[in-house]
Amino acid sequence: MQFSTEHLSRCIQTLESSLVQLRRAPAGSIDYEVYRNAAVKGFELTLETAGKLLRKAVKSYTGNPRAVDELTFKDVLRHSAKHGLMDAAAVERWFAYRDNRNSTAHDYGEGFAEETLGLMPAFTEDSRRIENTLRDRFGHADT
Repeated sequence: MQFSTEHLSRCIQTLESSLVQLRRAPAGSIDYEVYRNAAVKGFELTLETAGKLLRKAVKSYTGNPRAVDELTFKDVLRHSAKHGLMDAAAVERWFAYRDNRNSTAHDYGEGFAEETLGLMPAFTEDSRRIENTLRDRFGHADT
């Protein structure tokens, strides 16, 4: 199976660019809020995109791809580890990212946004690692 990781790569690049601009913006300024919001949304989009690609990858290991469609996000992560797409420690970090993402639907406060930003260094590294693993394992061509 081959599929493209280009969209995931672009999501990661956009997130990283938002974080660079955020660090340059004066705290408390409108620019800071704009880039913080962009980073939080970039986090959400990157997380969802990585999850969709992992789900697609896990389907290649099963005789019943429809069963994979029924898996929760966290189950997709567990199956990803089972098939060597990530290690157990990464799965635990991705659980935390997902839990944080689920909270963004209910809490858009400043404190929560700052908490999400604290995840960004590890999250961008983990996202890059997944993108590289999927590209290396499954190729880069569109299907």
